[in-house]
Amino acid sequence: MTATSNPTADPTRQFSPAYEGRYLPIAEYGIIGNLHTTALVSVTGSIDFMCLPRFDSPTVFGRLLDADKGGFFSFECLAEDTKNKQLYLPGTNILITRFLSEDGIAELTDFMPIVDEELDFAVFRRLKGVYGHHRVRLDLRPRYGYGKRGCIAEKNAAGRGYLLRDPGGEQPTMLLLTDLEMDISDDGLSATIDLRQGDNIDFILTLNEGVDFDLDWMHCFTSCRKYWTTWSRKCTYDGFWKEPVLRSVLALKLLTSARYGSTIAAATFGLPEKMGGSRNWDYRYTWIRDSAFTMYAFLRLGYRKEAEGFMDWIREKCVDCLQLMYAVDGQTELPESELDHLEGYRGSQPVRIGNAASKQKQMDIYGELIDTIYLYNQAGGSVTHDFWTSITALVDYVIEHWKDEDHGIWEVRSGKERFLHSAVCCWVAIDRAMKIAEDRSLPCPMGKWREVRDDIYKDIYYNFWNEEIQAYVQFKGSDTVDAAALLMPLLRFVSSKEPRWLKTFKAIEEKLSADVLIFRYKQEHGATDGLDGDEGAFAICSFWYVECLARIGHVDKATVVFEKMLGYANHLGLMSEEIGLHGEQLGNFPQAFSHLSLISAAFQIDKKNR
Repeated sequence: MTATSNPTADPTRQFSPAYEGRYLPIAEYGIIGNLHTTALVSVTGSIDFMCLPRFDSPTVFGRLLDADKGGFFSFECLAEDTKNKQLYLPGTNILITRFLSEDGIAELTDFMPIVDEELDFAVFRRLKGVYGHHRVRLDLRPRYGYGKRGCIAEKNAAGRGYLLRDPGGEQPTMLLLTDLEMDISDDGLSATIDLRQGDNIDFILTLNEGVDFDLDWMHCFTSCRKYWTTWSRKCTYDGFWKEPVLRSVLALKLLTSARYGSTIAAATFGLPEKMGGSRNWDYRYTWIRDSAFTMYAFLRLGYRKEAEGFMDWIREKCVDCLQLMYAVDGQTELPESELDHLEGYRGSQPVRIGNAASKQKQMDIYGELIDTIYLYNQAGGSVTHDFWTSITALVDYVIEHWKDEDHGIWEVRSGKERFLHSAVCCWVAIDRAMKIAEDRSLPCPMGKWREVRDDIYKDIYYNFWNEEIQAYVQFKGSDTVDAAALLMPLLRFVSSKEPRWLKTFKAIEEKLSADVLIFRYKQEHGATDGLDGDEGAFAICSFWYVECLARIGHVDKATVVFEKMLGYANHLGLMSEEIGLHGEQLGNFPQAFSHLSLISAAFQIDKKNR
């Protein structure tokens, strides 16, 4: 996929004149990574977001969150009216950015070698003169510690290149390897490059210590391309939407830690769910729910190794003390704070790091996790005696607490309720554990489990139904519908032909849709997150809607809705969490939830078309 950048066409640029020209739309970025961290590269060739050395480390480049203080690594063609195009090499996460002007064509190649250790970090950037003669401005201006500190730039006295030190000494010293003579200033490095046809000028941004692999450009490029194309060929999806499904699973892979096996919810923090709004969360952590769904996507596409890595992480870090989310290494303390020194993307404050929702009670995660273990078992995965003992402890907790109020799938901060989706997932937790036990003849109090499972079913059927609005409601006693009810048949709690659920589906269409866009729920009527302002439509809810359409037999409509939703992805096929009311991408980017639900929707339509 390629697309020409057209910044003036995006309505988010009109949010405030103060931000005009200082921030690109969220959709105008691609992502590269090494399975330990990621970087967002703009369609104009600037790395505007990168954490070092891990997904959840402080940023060294954060211009996406503060145009002045965030830091960046940019290339800018100085010719007037330069246009840009961006694409991935097929089947890889190697990114190509092109500069098109009256002077000719220049090209920037970006990738990170896939490495075993976090400190074996490197970003490879090659500037190539394809045709003509160009003048290109390079600026490398790191800002350590989430933009709180500048950098100390100096020539590398011990050898080639330039050092970029953290004045606070807290983050690793970076080393820029290049044969180009750079200008050193108080805030970084710069150069004006005379680029001619046939020139290849290489830049390798790595660490001054700890790197333990060959930094030859062509060797690393060939190895990286081979890694990604080999990995992509393992994808077993053979349906109609091969390209968007493959791009989605490549994005999910970039968000998965090679060291720990855990998957983060998104690459970024602080990107707003509404321009100028305050719903600006940190998604660089591993949610049990998101990771469980991601592992299901990996299993469906033939990536059992990734599923096994997640299961190992669950067994080692989480299963005996389950909470909503963790750091990628399993750390449980994720204190939330605000970075007051950053202005936020287009003035959207506060910019938060950490996540206070980590301590919320959310009963749905038990069902989502055990459902994934069930699917892992179905795919031939191992369920040992010790693992089964841990699973039964989770079931025991559900049996004891399934009537408890919680914060629900949407992590509301206004108070606890008896949420429909949480109740459904409690049913799922017991049901899937029973299926695992039956499949492997494992010991369990089957009679007790069946009795509680059936009690939950009856409680939902009778007590979450609102006769007046003819729908299952968001929480017991409420009068609002919630898009999470779309998951009821997807989790096999009800048949897609169940009359009450079909009426709920109709109510969601009538109350929560804008064409193919589906909103979570109406903030003014349902449980709230305690913050003012509205939000966009959630991409995952739209893809759930697609699946439901296919399940109830409306396959043609499901196909059209799915293809129209693909049109909201960016030029590379990447999606953030939400689609705004002007068609812009909102929220953290790229978002695992959006891509895993895209994969699931494609599977469901293909299944119905066979």
